[in-house]
Amino acid sequence: MNHVKLLLFLCVLLLGRPSEAQTTSRKVSYVNHTELGGLFGRVASGVVGNETVTNKVSLTLQTFNGVQLSKRLAVGALIGVDWYKAALLMPVGAGVRYQVTRPDNKNVSVFLSGDAGYGLPWLNKSSTGYAVKGGLMLNPGIGVRLGKPNAAGFTISVGYKRQLAQVEKPLRWNELIRDESRIYNRLALRIGTSF
Repeated sequence: MNHVKLLLFLCVLLLGRPSEAQTTSRKVSYVNHTELGGLFGRVASGVVGNETVTNKVSLTLQTFNGVQLSKRLAVGALIGVDWYKAALLMPVGAGVRYQVTRPDNKNVSVFLSGDAGYGLPWLNKSSTGYAVKGGLMLNPGIGVRLGKPNAAGFTISVGYKRQLAQVEKPLRWNELIRDESRIYNRLALRIGTSF
């Protein structure tokens, strides 16, 4: 049922016309942010009281496609791929990009981003008997865009990414349950392009 609500929200967001675009003659323009980077975090594993903490780095790729509602605000949909050590998840969702600095003809601008959605395990290939299920994804961030406002630009961004996932594991001898609820909390550093 939550998947249906998310899809309906995305349809309304992308197909609905904002009131600003209806009342003015200003043309609504297309926006794209495509970024590649790393997800950095520390992970505790093992039995409680005897845990090992290790650093983890995962690769992330994401593209945001939407419409520019005003000189500062863009909304749209996103899709990506996150390669965690034990799961390959494909986040799908909605996002917002807001330019903090004045939208003059400057070559450097600062923007805020906010993404929310669901991580799908469509590309994941699990070991025999294991099943990975996706979950909620949240990704707020801040970035810098280098380039003229009406042309392609280079972006650098930093953010926090939270991705939930469920892993069903086969039972071994004398075990009642082995399933895991995973929460990936990561610092996201990305570079990319936007136009």
